[in-house]
Amino acid sequence: MEGHRTHRVGLGRRIWRGVDATRRAVLNLLFLAVVMGAVALAASGGKPKVPKRCALVIAPRGMIVEQLAGNAVDRLRGELLGMPAGETLLKDLVDAMDAASKDSRIQAVVLELSGLESAGFTKLEDLKKALGRLRAAGKPVIATADGYNQYGYYLAAHADEVWLNPMGMVLLEGFSRYARFYRDGLDRLGVEWHVFRVGEYKSAVEPFLRSDMSPEAKEANLAYLSDLWGSYRRDVAGARKLTPEQLQDLIDRYPEHLAAAGGDGAQLALAAGLVDRVEPRDALRQRLIELVGEDAKKHTFNQIAMADYLKAVGGDRFGRKAKGDLVAVVVAKGVISDGSRPPGQIGGDSTAALIRQARYDKAVKAIVLRVDSPGGSGFASEVIRRELEVARADGKVVVASMGSVAASGGYWISMGADEVWASPNTITGSIGIFAMFPTVEKPLAKYLGVHVDGVGTTRLAGALRLDRALDPAVAQAVQTMIDEGYRDFLSVVSAGRKMTPEAVDRIGRGRVWSGARAAELGLVDHLGSLDDAIQAAAARAGLGEKYAVRYIEKELTFKEKLLRGLVTRAAAGLATEVTSSSTAAPYLTLARMAAREEVELAALAAQHGVLAYALVPRE
Repeated sequence: MEGHRTHRVGLGRRIWRGVDATRRAVLNLLFLAVVMGAVALAASGGKPKVPKRCALVIAPRGMIVEQLAGNAVDRLRGELLGMPAGETLLKDLVDAMDAASKDSRIQAVVLELSGLESAGFTKLEDLKKALGRLRAAGKPVIATADGYNQYGYYLAAHADEVWLNPMGMVLLEGFSRYARFYRDGLDRLGVEWHVFRVGEYKSAVEPFLRSDMSPEAKEANLAYLSDLWGSYRRDVAGARKLTPEQLQDLIDRYPEHLAAAGGDGAQLALAAGLVDRVEPRDALRQRLIELVGEDAKKHTFNQIAMADYLKAVGGDRFGRKAKGDLVAVVVAKGVISDGSRPPGQIGGDSTAALIRQARYDKAVKAIVLRVDSPGGSGFASEVIRRELEVARADGKVVVASMGSVAASGGYWISMGADEVWASPNTITGSIGIFAMFPTVEKPLAKYLGVHVDGVGTTRLAGALRLDRALDPAVAQAVQTMIDEGYRDFLSVVSAGRKMTPEAVDRIGRGRVWSGARAAELGLVDHLGSLDDAIQAAAARAGLGEKYAVRYIEKELTFKEKLLRGLVTRAAAGLATEVTSSSTAAPYLTLARMAAREEVELAALAAQHGVLAYALVPRE
């Protein structure tokens, strides 16, 4: 009997190995077919054609970001496996809108916003300005969605017409900062979570120290959230000819307003003036046919997707072939970590290498560091800041431009610049530092009966094992290093901002500020966009009007260059029709973002380094 069972198990394993091998072979063949198709397409030299009269369909998916995560191969793999695009590049959106504003073939722009999950406020502001340029050029902008979250609705509010599916709703919530707190759970398990920090506002470590948010964190969080929410209300209300108070009342008394509308979220949005039309997709399709004509073969309106349009209009959008005097843009997006990291993350070594690449390029007269980061490794942050300092010593002008978030380590690296720009709604500051790690000797003994014992040649030998209690002397040494790290942070900011360490400490101690407040406090020099910072860098370098902009990126391999265009092409197919995947779009952010902050923080803590990191609302 036992032999028979063993035979069945062995047979099952062989069958599974065969199935797995077949699966991998099919995927490899599919991948090869797609690559061969890309080669054929490249060889043909073909470009998508823009109809003489059409609408440009812009359908951002997932998060709007300053830099796409991963490489072309990673993104292609996701497309082949049917994974929806999780990110949309801000520059693609802005460039497409600006090109369309000057293109007589584009007679309308459709914003399909059902798939937009989130975007930092500064990115929304950049897109608002681009939409304004489109409308000023006489291009009607029509926004549509099966359901709007507050990110998508911000953009929709600045369109000429706002359409909503009868089954949908507009979900406006306001801004918040909530976190999960683990202190009680850690105590129950007996896990000792050792935290070392400077700054009562450095709330990134609070989930491991408390069971609720501290009064200091609530004070700081509510202050900057109120600044951002005030801007959101003013912008949306102004665009829809409402008052900020009307918008606030709609949210605060939403159950009552919804009941008055008979429970119909779409009709409530219409009655409140948030949307112009509540119609199914076929009605919108007919409206667009009236505007730009009909594609008789596809039984829809004449249209071109954003990815196809960008490829069709061509141009050296990233300045890879630019000649003459250059302003180099280095994007620092994501969590800051030691070593080299792929795009979408900041590696101390890899980002410093990009700055060094710009420094050694004689055509580059100025460097703009575009920062969109909540921070991370203090060591890596200093590596990047020092590289900027060396670039300045070599005669390069350096300007920092803060995106949605430039906090803690993100602020640290900005101190290598000659001047610092931020948006009024940038989240910045958080000048503070911490380190932390757990020890699990108690739960090992209590639940598993596992004990650790041994010998060492010094007091420090084995002192940082996670399965041993932390020696108080070691804890004291770590706190001493953290105190010194904070003094280093104060010194860096003091030199960069020409303030005394005492003055920096008064507005530091881990506190986060909005860009507008940061400007008042002297933490940044000017308020403005990336374009403003680029112009300021060019002026500071004495370039006048004759200069080009080049984005400095890691050189791609041949395979990545081949696949980059293919990925763009594949993504275009997702947006060629005005449709969406789900009427639950407003809720996607709530599910997807739930655990990301804690995962990132745990990954950073695993490096056993000093961290300069801020927990803030994420994109």
